[in-house]
Amino acid sequence: MRLDKFFRNLQQDIKTFIFFLLLICLFRIAFICFFHDSLDASTANADIIMANLAGMRLSMKSAGAIMAVGFISCTVIGGLIFPRINFYKLRLTLGGIGITLLTILFCARFPYYKLFHAGFGAEIAEGLQDDHQAIFSTMLDEYQLIPRLAVAILLSFVIFMAYRRVIRTRTFGLPNVKVMRHSVLAWISMLVFVLVSFFFIRFGGSFSYTHSLNWENAGITGDTFLNEMILDDLQGLYRAQSIYKRMKTGKIEYVDSENIRDSLRLLSDGNQSSDKVSGYITHIVKGAKIKKPRHIFIILGESWAEWPLLPKYEGLHVADGLKSLMQRPDAYHTDTFMPNGEFTMIGITGVVTGLSEVGIRVNNRPRTFNEVYPTSMAPQFKSLGYNVDFWYGGYPSWDNIKRTVLAQGFDHFWSCPDFGGTRQSIWGTTDENIFGALSSHINDEAPTVHVIMTVSNHPPYNLDLAAEGFDTVTETNRIKEIMPEVKNPEELAVELGHYWYMDKVVTAFVNATLEKYPDSLFVITGDHAVRMDPGPNTSLYEHQAVPFVIVGDGISADYFAEHMTGGHTAIAPTLIELIAPEGFEYVSIARSMTLGAQPAFNRNVWLTNRAAGNIADDKAEDLAGMNGDYSSDKESLLPWIRAMRTASWQLIMKGDNLDG
Repeated sequence: MRLDKFFRNLQQDIKTFIFFLLLICLFRIAFICFFHDSLDASTANADIIMANLAGMRLSMKSAGAIMAVGFISCTVIGGLIFPRINFYKLRLTLGGIGITLLTILFCARFPYYKLFHAGFGAEIAEGLQDDHQAIFSTMLDEYQLIPRLAVAILLSFVIFMAYRRVIRTRTFGLPNVKVMRHSVLAWISMLVFVLVSFFFIRFGGSFSYTHSLNWENAGITGDTFLNEMILDDLQGLYRAQSIYKRMKTGKIEYVDSENIRDSLRLLSDGNQSSDKVSGYITHIVKGAKIKKPRHIFIILGESWAEWPLLPKYEGLHVADGLKSLMQRPDAYHTDTFMPNGEFTMIGITGVVTGLSEVGIRVNNRPRTFNEVYPTSMAPQFKSLGYNVDFWYGGYPSWDNIKRTVLAQGFDHFWSCPDFGGTRQSIWGTTDENIFGALSSHINDEAPTVHVIMTVSNHPPYNLDLAAEGFDTVTETNRIKEIMPEVKNPEELAVELGHYWYMDKVVTAFVNATLEKYPDSLFVITGDHAVRMDPGPNTSLYEHQAVPFVIVGDGISADYFAEHMTGGHTAIAPTLIELIAPEGFEYVSIARSMTLGAQPAFNRNVWLTNRAAGNIADDKAEDLAGMNGDYSSDKESLLPWIRAMRTASWQLIMKGDNLDG
């Protein structure tokens, strides 16, 4: 009886595996069809077929994982231990749970992909550390959580009914085995089948890890979109979990913890030996280039991307304010500037601590709250006689932001509850309220440095744009004319309207402050760019680059090269080299942008003034119109990326002492 029951249950497992494998593959095909505009123009049908075949191999693991739950519960436990009990309803229930999970993930991936242009991955790992209530509210308000969930449940029911029909199809029993050796042979045959199938499914259509597919090597086509589609949603979640584990352990590419001193020597000014990290990366100013400003403002604009400033998008007129500042004689702008990462807090910690992203949440590390990193900006500007404040349009508890900046030496932290800013959304108050409060706070008594993080250009996009003077209908028509490939111009118009509002408010603040305090200095950049893209085939550069604009008395473009590269960690040393007296010492892993091109990179992408490319693979995109081979660009950057990440890792994980 047990033999026959096991054989019949095994057939149900096979049907379950095939059903879920086909379901996942159908979901993949449907998603590719819906977002077909995201395919590169050069992508051939053969690439699409290859991606789907690779996806089917990888999804064998996902379908196998779902099948394994029923196999263990119904076939092994039910069929062998309790052969007289019918586990049919349990199998249906487990299948229904699997269907519901896959369908909800499938429906959730649509807004997720529109937001991040990727399947589930690092963004989830970051979100686990974010404000859960704020994220949930954004999902409700901006991404129609309830309607999407209702659609997912309805679709799950339809799919479940199909699964039930499959499970109800006939199974075949074994012939009546009366000879013991035949019974043993049958058991051995089924056991071999189970073991062979296990390895074949586990390794995604092969029998060894060498030929296996996994989320790290699945990108086998030249199309970024197709490579993301190879991963089904369960594999995407597995990728997110893997990245999260690496973030917790600090594991990231190009951290050479075994050869720290070699990395530090590359970053040094000739300091060849020291028992401290800071000993290698202490720099000496040769002399101030401009008169010391009374007030310095470092403005991190939420999702302030560079691409709306590009000539081909000039007709959108959403960045006219910043462009007017760039055209001043006392201003400089570079279009080859990279954020420290792809999330707000990583951008903030890059500016505040001067440390590159290394997969470790600096704002959650005990060391961050127990000691000040030698590269942190606040103590170094205090040594120049400044009070250093941080202004945030949100709430002080978000992502440990208040605790982090105060622990790193800032004198004050101001958030919307402190200055009574009216709530715009779950993320905080309007940019107008932030800068209004800051304007009222400034006086001429003490030199100050202010780091300001805006919040209005963030989902849910709920500003009354018409009341602010922005016509979304006009902007929609502009998008249709300039960017005909955009699928939802009305939606992009609303997002651009919030970008325009941020641009307007910041520009007004800069102009008003310069009129009242002409000896002020401003740095304007973005915390990150990812979220609002100009179309389905967005380039790496457009997806990642943020502006860098410096405005103030004495600033000249002569101090910088055209298309100077740099990133968030270069902001503090650049300001110090501009204003500090001869002989002033400061600590930084990055060099001043006045001293030449700086490495421009974050976790995933590198940037030069000729090209942008992926750090993890050989993909590169032309910026200079020369259609050349840019492998040398990446190769020249890799030693610097390794050195800056290694120095940052050492300071975060081990501290300043090299032998401690």
